[in-house]
Amino acid sequence: MAYLLLLVAILAEVAATSALKQSDGFNRAGPTLLSLAGYGVAFYLLSLALRTLPTGIAYAIWSGVGIVLVTAVAWIWHGQRLGAGVLAGMALIVAGVLVINLFSAPTHG
Repeated sequence: MAYLLLLVAILAEVAATSALKQSDGFNRAGPTLLSLAGYGVAFYLLSLALRTLPTGIAYAIWSGVGIVLVTAVAWIWHGQRLGAGVLAGMALIVAGVLVINLFSAPTHG
């Protein structure tokens, strides 16, 4: 259940971050409200996930998956160009998240 909460938290954070570009510096109400609500949901769900997941592992997953998803959204919806360096960096981030999850000893709290 904690990983599901973390996943939804990540998706809410990605939506909020992606709406920031559309908010025009918080000058457009709709995207601004989406950003604020998304961050609120994201941090609330992250706090629930942290009840059982170790903080370091949860944050590594949060930041790594979030970076990759925000970059994908920027590429798909905003036309951001992704060079070889960006793609190599994304591959390393994904590899890091996998290493943390597959090879970390289970811990509590």
